[in-house]
Amino acid sequence: MRINFKKLFRPKTHEGAPAAVITAEMELRRTIMACLLWEDNFYESGGDVAGRIRELVARCQPETVAALAIEAREKGRLRHAPLLLMRELARHEKKPKIAADLARVIQRADELAEFLALYWSEGRCPLSAQVKKGLAEAFGKFDGYQLAKYNRDGAVRLRDVLFLCHPKPKDGAQEELWKELAEKRLNAPDTWEVGLSAGGDKKAVFSRLLQEKKLGYLALLRNLRNMVEAGVDNGLIRSALRAGAEKSKALPFRFVAAARAVPSLEPELDKAMKQAVMGLPRLSGRTYVLVDVSGSMDDRLSRKSDLNRLDAAAALAVLVCAVAERARVFTFSNRVVEVPPRRSISLIEAVRQSQPHGGTELGKAVKHLKEMGGYDRLIVVTDEQSHDRLPGPGGRGYMINVANCRNGVGYGDWVHIDGFSEAVINYIQALESLGK
Repeated sequence: MRINFKKLFRPKTHEGAPAAVITAEMELRRTIMACLLWEDNFYESGGDVAGRIRELVARCQPETVAALAIEAREKGRLRHAPLLLMRELARHEKKPKIAADLARVIQRADELAEFLALYWSEGRCPLSAQVKKGLAEAFGKFDGYQLAKYNRDGAVRLRDVLFLCHPKPKDGAQEELWKELAEKRLNAPDTWEVGLSAGGDKKAVFSRLLQEKKLGYLALLRNLRNMVEAGVDNGLIRSALRAGAEKSKALPFRFVAAARAVPSLEPELDKAMKQAVMGLPRLSGRTYVLVDVSGSMDDRLSRKSDLNRLDAAAALAVLVCAVAERARVFTFSNRVVEVPPRRSISLIEAVRQSQPHGGTELGKAVKHLKEMGGYDRLIVVTDEQSHDRLPGPGGRGYMINVANCRNGVGYGDWVHIDGFSEAVINYIQALESLGK
C-alpha cells in the first residue's frame, strides 16, 4: 500500500463544518475567554476543556499565557480559568517569573485558597518560589473585612495560605490582623449571609445593609427576589440598583437573570444595565446583529445557573443595539428571522421566542444577509458550531464566540472575538477607530 503522500489535517466543528487551523495561542484564547472552569457544555465535558487548557499552555509562550490570564480576569471577568492558567504556568518548562502576574490575577480573598486548591488538585506538592512570592504579594491586598468574608471551611483555608507563603505585614495593624486569622479569632463580617444565618429578620437585615451601602452589587442582583418577598422598601431597592450600576462590573447577563427572577423590576434593571455600560463607545452606521438560537445555545452556563449561552448572546445583542446608531437584529437556526427592534432587556425574550431552536445553519444565514445587503458591519454572536460552510461577511464582519468548543469557523475574513463581556464592544470600536 502506498503511504508516501502528504496528509492534510482539516479540523471540523462538532457538527461537521470545515473549521480553521489556528495557532496554539489562538486556540487557548478561544478556550479561555468563555470558560467557566469544570463546567460541562453541550459538546464537551468540563474535564476535557481543562485538559485542553493544560496542553495548550505548555505549547505557548509564558508571557502570552500570563497576559491572557490577566485579560480574562480583568476584562472577561472570569475567575477560575485565569487561576488555572497561572497554575499551569508554574509548571511550564521555561520556568517563568509569575509572582507579579499571579498577584494581579488574584483579586478576591477567596481566590488565594482557590488557587492553592487548584495547585494541589492532582496531588499535594511543594509550592514553587514564584508561587509563594505571588501569593504573599496578593495576601497583602486584602483588609480584615475581605479576609473575614471569605474565611470559609474547605480543603484549603486562608490560614493555610498564610502559613505557606509567609507574607510580610506592612504595619502593626496588618500583623495583628494576620495573627487573628492564624489563631481563628477573626470577627464575623457584616454580610447578609451572616445576618440571616444568625437568625436575623430578612427585611431588617437587607434594609439595613442597603441603607448602610454594605451590600455588594452582585449580591443585590442575586437577592432581588428575596428582598421583594421579604417586603423590603421598593424605593430603597430601586435606589440601590441605580446607585451602584455604573461601577458594578456586573456582566450583562446578570441583569437578565435578575429581571427573570423579579419581572416587576425589569424597567429599573434595564436602566441599570444601560448605566453599567454608559462608557461604551458608539458604533456609527448600520449594524446587523445575527444571534445563534440553535439547540446547543440552550446549554446552561453552569450547573447552578438558570441562564444559558443564548441568554449571554442575547444580552450582547442588547448592548450592541444600545450603542449602535442603527441596528437590526436577526436570529438563525434552520432559517433566518428578523426580531422586532427593541433596545432593552425585552429584546432577549424576543430573540428566544423568534423560532424553534434546531440546527446550526450559520453559513446559510450569513449568505442570506449578504444577499439582503444594507449593513456596514455584521456581528454574529454564536458558539461557532456551524453545520455548513461559512462564507465571508461581505464587508466588516465580527464573530463573537460565547462558548469554548475545540474548533470554530469564524476566522479568515472575519474578526474573531471570544467572550461574553461588554469588552467585545470596546474591541470593535477600537479596531474601527484605527481604520481596520
